[in-house]
Amino acid sequence: MVDEINEVLRKAPLFEALDEEDTAALRTSVNEVRLGRGQTLFNEGDEGDRLYVILSGKVKLTRTAVDGRENLLGVLGPSEMFGELSLFDPRPRTASAVAVTDSVLAGLGHDDLRPFLSSRPQVSLQLLKALAARLRRTNDVMADLVFTDVPGRVAKALLELADKFGKEGEDGLHVHHDLTQEELAQLVGASRETVNKALAEFALRGWLRIEAKAVVLLDVERMRRRAR
Repeated sequence: MVDEINEVLRKAPLFEALDEEDTAALRTSVNEVRLGRGQTLFNEGDEGDRLYVILSGKVKLTRTAVDGRENLLGVLGPSEMFGELSLFDPRPRTASAVAVTDSVLAGLGHDDLRPFLSSRPQVSLQLLKALAARLRRTNDVMADLVFTDVPGRVAKALLELADKFGKEGEDGLHVHHDLTQEELAQLVGASRETVNKALAEFALRGWLRIEAKAVVLLDVERMRRRAR
């Protein structure tokens, strides 16, 4: 089990720039956090004092509008990291983190991490690269909301989920995203009815098969074309 955890951590942006000695040193400051499905890790507006790496399971990041509507910013899986923004900008959390499935996380307090980073600038650069990648994705999402129709956004979201959670099967690419219809709609910024209509159209064309909190992509190339 320890070897499996180490393998997951090595793929995280924080750890991939470290050698084995530094990884072992940083591991001593890691606290394991276990969440049940639907359990909230932190809420938007909470003080942020640590970052997290997902060891197993799925976690969603959300923001809530004044009128109560929820926007799903992303769904993260093993080796993905979140909460690092407050390391560089110690202000309240800008999103809430909720477990989509039973999850195990590695938590690292900023007080432990800052002295470590001060003597290892290459690790800080890795974290900044991770933040830059997230900013690029945010820019892409904003552009998609303006320039891409809902079916195109649904296709793109499913392909991104497939990159993270997809497993090849004899009948296609199985994507167990574990999201409800409402959560999938929040992810693409559209109504549930419109997203369901797009999914039904894809299924009618033979591009995918819809299953409970999952899809099987039957024609990935067609989905990619629709996502463009």
